[in-house]
Amino acid sequence: MTAPTLETKYVFTITARIGEVVTAGETGIGVRRIIPIIGGEVKGAISGKVLPFGADFQIIRPNELTDLEAKYAFETDDGAVVYVENKGMRFGPVELLQKLKRGEAVDPKLIYFRTVPKFETGHATYRWLMEHIFVGSAARHADRVVIDVHQVV
Repeated sequence: MTAPTLETKYVFTITARIGEVVTAGETGIGVRRIIPIIGGEVKGAISGKVLPFGADFQIIRPNELTDLEAKYAFETDDGAVVYVENKGMRFGPVELLQKLKRGEAVDPKLIYFRTVPKFETGHATYRWLMEHIFVGSAARHADRVVIDVHQVV
């Protein structure tokens, strides 16, 4: 017997609006950056709003490889609160990643930006979020991050 084939299906999109970057400087493993999450929306199989708190905690390595760990929450249209821990990485040509850091526009197709969101909620309707693995394909814009969330089936 063989293991089931991995497939994914699109579920929803998270658009997280972001605030001004706070930099803690070079820490010995890279430059630590903290990017506040100030709101946003969720659209698709789940609809709601990203709550105005949380942040993305980043380490930018010397080759611009970025380790990401975002912690935030969203509230569904029917009142459920869903906590999100989203770990991932962003990488691409150094000159394009430096443009992103400066807030300049870069074609998302030229940057590898993938995440693994993990969800927690006590709301029965959305317990399925805790019972599956999800992956995200993301794009960084000057004022927001857009993540298309796919369920691994």
